[in-house]
Amino acid sequence: VQLQASGGGLVQAGDSLRLSCAASGRTISTYGMGWFRQAPGKEREFVAAINWSGGSTYYSDSVTDRFAISRDNAKNTVYLQMNSLKPEDTAVYYCAANPPGWGTQAKQYAYWGQGTLVTVSS
Repeated sequence: VQLQASGGGLVQAGDSLRLSCAASGRTISTYGMGWFRQAPGKEREFVAAINWSGGSTYYSDSVTDRFAISRDNAKNTVYLQMNSLKPEDTAVYYCAANPPGWGTQAKQYAYWGQGTLVTVSS
């Protein structure tokens, strides 16, 4: 599975962005999917996850009520809608696929995209 993340950019605090993660090579319709991020000088951290059907989602405390993860299995794509962005959301955002299920730990994910940079100015 190849994952291509896109949609990042430079925005101001309070703005919104939608990231996309397009999969190719095989269907991800049975995979749990996640978004992680890594800010400069910090470790990669969990942001959001969604199960194979989209019926279950989970978020880190720092993005709950601001971010929403969703998926369109017909398009083999996962999304991350980010609202009310804050400067501390600045990071490279990575999407990842977890064939056996879904989780919050990076080590649970077998496939990773290349990342897309989100910069939020104050």
